[in-house]
Amino acid sequence: MKNLLVVEALRKTFTMHHFHGKDIVGCEDIHLSLPQGRFIGLTGESGAGKSTILKCIYRTYTPTEGTVLFDSDQLGPIDLAKATDREILAIRKREIGYVSQFLNVMPRVTALEVVTDAILDMEEGPGTAKEKAKEMLAYFKLPSLLWDSFPRTFSGGEKLRLNLAQAMAKRPKLLLLDEPTASLDDASKQLVKEMILLLKNSGTSMIGIFHDLDFMETVADEHYHLSHGSLKKIANRHGYKAELVK
Repeated sequence: MKNLLVVEALRKTFTMHHFHGKDIVGCEDIHLSLPQGRFIGLTGESGAGKSTILKCIYRTYTPTEGTVLFDSDQLGPIDLAKATDREILAIRKREIGYVSQFLNVMPRVTALEVVTDAILDMEEGPGTAKEKAKEMLAYFKLPSLLWDSFPRTFSGGEKLRLNLAQAMAKRPKLLLLDEPTASLDDASKQLVKEMILLLKNSGTSMIGIFHDLDFMETVADEHYHLSHGSLKKIANRHGYKAELVK
């Protein structure tokens, strides 16, 4: 099976200038291969570096060392660790989505505009994009009364559902999920599960961070645990064999 993403020897350090330039390790020696249409679930204690890995792939952070090879439709095989800002923006626009627990949108953009703009990035017409946005907001049970409201007024769960709607509406090649069910009730979690499975079946590859192991087991093809800088593949009910990934 062809790999969409291959991470080799990834390391990210942060320099603490207030502490005489001391370097703090966010993650190191990370090796990961993600085949097309598969889902890798990441677990680990808070502060282990799980979010740092996702942010290095998305290039919110620039890796200190290592390679992040992505098979881009637009640019061909490309090392995201060394790609230019223009290349990263192009790839994010059409090929890589990111969902976090926190919403980061323009302050005076409505919920409907947030999702519509995301679909417009995929070169849909304005009318079609708006209708698809409405369908996605309705799917995630965001009340229609909120569609023309500014997201800063939303609850934590509403913001997360809007984040999910924005990223999943684009059906990207690669979707990065940072605790996608953190503030959701059981009914909303079921909606997320069904959409994840739908996207997988249509070819989207995913990496997700989870603390809800029961949920992760229902969607992830492989489970990796991050501890002390090393990823370890964990055996689960699907029968994956535990092994250290080096």
